[in-house]
Amino acid sequence: MNNPLVAEKHREAVINDASSSIIEVLKNHLESGKLKDLVKYFQFSAIYDNPLITSVVNRFANKLNNFYNMDTPTAMSIADKLIPPVMHQLMEESKGEHNKDFALSAILSKISGNGSDMSMLINQLRIA
Repeated sequence: MNNPLVAEKHREAVINDASSSIIEVLKNHLESGKLKDLVKYFQFSAIYDNPLITSVVNRFANKLNNFYNMDTPTAMSIADKLIPPVMHQLMEESKGEHNKDFALSAILSKISGNGSDMSMLINQLRIA
């Protein structure tokens, strides 16, 4: 991250906060029974207007505002520039056959803390 608005000493922590924001929102969706919405998000590529993206952007901007004393417009600007491309890349990686660690079932199993294979359930939701 080479953003002049983020002090160099905070850049690694900011990247960690971006990652944790993504994980927290995905986990919240999973825990609140929105598995089908998660599957749809990862299934379709028109993601930039997706409420899931908005949730992650808002959560990350809130962390920037609270932990790094950034004003709200600056925090939102940074979050808006960083989160959607990262989420898009995650979605694309989840579709690829070359890295099973990024398969949607693997991601959701890790986020939920559930060691079981969620492939069958996810495939059923993709059909629905």
